Amino acid sequence: MDYIVVDDEPLARRMIMMMADEDGRLNCLGQFRSADAALTFLETNEADLAFLDINMPGMTGLELARRLPKSMMVVFTTAYAEYGAESYDVDAIDYLVKPIEKTRFVRAVDKAAAYHSIISGEPCVEQELESPVGGLQSDCFFVKADRRNHRVAFADVLFVKGLKDYSIVQTVSAQLVTHSNLSNFMAALPESLFVRVSKSFIVNINRIDSFDNNDIYIGEHVIPIGAPYREQLHKCLLG
Repeated sequence: MDYIVVDDEPLARRMIMMMADEDGRLNCLGQFRSADAALTFLETNEADLAFLDINMPGMTGLELARRLPKSMMVVFTTAYAEYGAESYDVDAIDYLVKPIEKTRFVRAVDKAAAYHSIISGEPCVEQELESPVGGLQSDCFFVKADRRNHRVAFADVLFVKGLKDYSIVQTVSAQLVTHSNLSNFMAALPESLFVRVSKSFIVNINRIDSFDNNDIYIGEHVIPIGAPYREQLHKCLLG
């Protein structure tokens, strides 16, 4: 995958590039100290992925993400953890807090590589369903992914994540990607079991291990709570 890195700190740019070189799946097209410089470069060049700092002089990384081509993936790299929920509102692949650990960097690249392989496959027309959920029963449903209908038990679903034109169903043992948006899932799944917690996430209420004012914890997954959803979520969980 071809990538760019945008950060006003030279050392931060070098660290990203060093880890990317060690990973072997990434090819650097350019490094930029400002969002404006990156946008100028992208007027005549195409990249698959952007590593973006958030707090930069002038245009922020969040503002830049909203102006990038829809096909580009974004991984935010920042020293501030509080922007997590906002990052998912612009369909970020991942959110890395500095100093970035190598294992977290690799996980972010894993996510980007998986999504890149999906969108490179040019989804066929039959995947563009009005609803991604079929065969709805009392304890399970079928979801279309990889040109097959997969039987999924409600109890096995951890969460559903929206990512651009796709939704990712994360179960205890698999990750299913379907060409449908998150609103279609919310309309189809039972409200007694699933709740929307941000623009980008629906979670299985029975799978929540713990939560605070900003995040939900399900196993090793940390899911940000969007401000507009916080009050309703707390009512749902705490009564």
